[in-house]
Amino acid sequence: MEVSSELADRVLRLVSSPNYRPIKPKLIAAALGVTTDDFREVKRVVKALVHRGQLVYGSNHLVMLASAAPPPEAAATKPPKKSPRKKKIASDTDVGHSDSPDLESNGLDADRLVESDLDAKPAPKRSKSEAAAAIARLGVDLARRDGIVRGTFRGAMGGFGFVRRGDGVEGADSPDDVFIPPGATGGALDGDTVEVRMRPRGDRRGDAMEGYVDKVLERGRRQFTGTFEQRGSEALVHLDGVPYERPLVVGDVRGLPVENDDKVFVEIVSFPTATDAGEAVILEVLGKTNNPAIDTLTIMRQYALPESFADVVLDEARAQADAFAEGVVPPERRDLTGLLTITIDPIDARDFDDAISLEHQDGRWTLWVHIADVTAFVPIGGPLDQEAERRATSVYLPDRVVPMIPEVISNHLASLQPEKVRLTKTVEIEMLDDGVITSVEVYNAAIRSDQRFHYEQVDEFIESPESKRGVWSDAICDLLARMHTLAMAMRRRRFNRGSLTLEVPEVKIDLDKNGKVKGAHVEAYTESHQIIEEFMLAANQAVATWLDDQELNFLHRIHPPPDRRKLRQLEMFVKDLRLPVTSVESRKDLQRVLDLVAGTPLENAVNFSVLKSMNKAIYGPNREGHYALDMEHYCHFTSPIRRYPDLSVHRLVQNLIDRKKTPDESYAVLLRLGFHCSDQERNAAQAERELIQLKLLHFMKKQVGQTMRVIVNRVFIDGIFARGVELPIDGYLPVTSLPSDKYRFERRGQMLVGYKDGNQYRLGDELTVKVAKVDLRERQLIFDFVKSHSAGNEFYIAPEKKSKSSGRGDARKVKKTPKSKKSRR
Repeated sequence: MEVSSELADRVLRLVSSPNYRPIKPKLIAAALGVTTDDFREVKRVVKALVHRGQLVYGSNHLVMLASAAPPPEAAATKPPKKSPRKKKIASDTDVGHSDSPDLESNGLDADRLVESDLDAKPAPKRSKSEAAAAIARLGVDLARRDGIVRGTFRGAMGGFGFVRRGDGVEGADSPDDVFIPPGATGGALDGDTVEVRMRPRGDRRGDAMEGYVDKVLERGRRQFTGTFEQRGSEALVHLDGVPYERPLVVGDVRGLPVENDDKVFVEIVSFPTATDAGEAVILEVLGKTNNPAIDTLTIMRQYALPESFADVVLDEARAQADAFAEGVVPPERRDLTGLLTITIDPIDARDFDDAISLEHQDGRWTLWVHIADVTAFVPIGGPLDQEAERRATSVYLPDRVVPMIPEVISNHLASLQPEKVRLTKTVEIEMLDDGVITSVEVYNAAIRSDQRFHYEQVDEFIESPESKRGVWSDAICDLLARMHTLAMAMRRRRFNRGSLTLEVPEVKIDLDKNGKVKGAHVEAYTESHQIIEEFMLAANQAVATWLDDQELNFLHRIHPPPDRRKLRQLEMFVKDLRLPVTSVESRKDLQRVLDLVAGTPLENAVNFSVLKSMNKAIYGPNREGHYALDMEHYCHFTSPIRRYPDLSVHRLVQNLIDRKKTPDESYAVLLRLGFHCSDQERNAAQAERELIQLKLLHFMKKQVGQTMRVIVNRVFIDGIFARGVELPIDGYLPVTSLPSDKYRFERRGQMLVGYKDGNQYRLGDELTVKVAKVDLRERQLIFDFVKSHSAGNEFYIAPEKKSKSSGRGDARKVKKTPKSKKSRR
């Protein structure tokens, strides 16, 4: 059957989009913007794709990807589960997918079906073999190929990904990423080198291109963690953090001390294919899945975090310690040991890489930001430098730190400890009372920190300055008062210019003296944190401006503006919540959204959605500025102990201080270094989050059956995600656990609504739930519903009651009328 290749591509893209739910061909035509006259062509294309095995018809003639359909043998052997009580759950037609071609009358429009929504549920997972088979079939329709790209694959939640063009391949140096839609990743994993076939996106985006993974050329890694299962005579491992639904075979394990549900560390011998499940070999048995003692080791193995430094690296670090003259100010450095200087850090900080001095006289401020001079201890190109570059960042886990540089340097030589002479790179900034900067100077110095403070102490001082004068000296108290005054003025000016407040609450694990989890809390972001943030931002911006003025190549910290598509999705989301917002096009619009929900139950959900609409900040040689900070010149300079990009900038500064010819780092070299540092930063953040979640899940195993208060922060067709009020852990509340009713998802208001009075659950609501299940393999917490307390969305306006004849509860009864269409405009 001959069909339009272009139309077939569009249909396949729609059906494989992350928030697609099975709908009929008529609705597919409406979603694609196809006229009524051409509907038969869409129907013919769908039928042809079904005939080819790329699509299948589900119940009631609903269209879905072949790879998303349940296998026939499973359907034949598995009888449907019967609920102990009658409880009807809304079908797809109850949430806007109806027989009617008028999508908007059901609260949806074509763009929302085609594009990923902020709160869209990720597409169903598929095994690599299923994905590979689907892509192989898809290749038949993609004969029109616009080119081949090689690069490194990076996966994302929702089943899609990106390929970095030429990243480490054949010397190419393009910064552009290729978008890989869901179902087109070809089984590629993070870090794999892949070959991509390009094609037009075909969704009314001009010349925009996307690709599909044609080949995996080289695997980025082969070692993974997983959970062991003995299934009859088969020994299997379910891998952690990879999109493989089927377990891998591990062969004969006789003689190994391994049992069901043990965590293991494996190396893949053969990756899964369309016909082969894949095979791995067990390298190490880590321990029982339900043993909290192996949590950290499991995550370190899963994210390939190093446990120790090689002897050659430690030897060089020790040699640097032996050569360091304690208490001596080198003659080539400015002696600032007499300048009143303090550090402010978390109470559990192990290294101190920044210190502050500040004076104010005759309407003029002089700010000194002292940063540990790591370049003095890490020679370029040596074992220390090579290992620091490879790690690229320190990783801060709840019960240990994986440092970028050995502790003999990071916690001793380069740490700005009180009452010790330490070497720094100092940024001296002079500014007027109105914030106008009159001069900036960067130089090598030596300081002696007079006192170490932690954030809580400074907050106590801000709350009651006079109460501390008997505890600390007047000079110290005066310095803290000056720091507070200047920082708050700088902060006000920054936000008036258009900077965004995108603080995401950080969850901290509380450990007892034996290292066991006793709870968790959200780290408060107080004025003491803001003081240090403002001074660090000022130093980073000053150094970047100085280097940019000299037109030097270096790693900037880049935060690109958000895509208009993402802003359009965010705008729909906040309007669905009935926030009084007309647009989110500018930073001021975005800040207004953040201000509206600040301190309300919606704050967490909306902040998360705003953050998702932003592009990720990365390192790169491009001078593109920082969107969220509204800064044209910006780099990372203030944490060289724990970030390699900062160390690389320090080295460029050192060349300028020494009046040496600065090495002309090529764009391609810096681009690849920026990619590497960005990837390592992302890997570290994921490891930190995953370990916190895992440790909290172990803690929650003792709470099964207990009740807790939660706030709804995500709503989907099949359930609710909510975060604990007293304990900041996220859990899932299935719709089947809600009071017996037939529920529909309403995008307007982000809520699940039943027929019975009171059965309405929306973003920001406070609920009491019972801890029903802790799934350590899937790393998920499951709740049961107990009761509802309050409506958390103060902007919400309840819809008018409608009679049953209006079709309110059944989207299939909604009829298209000219009047309703006009009112929507």
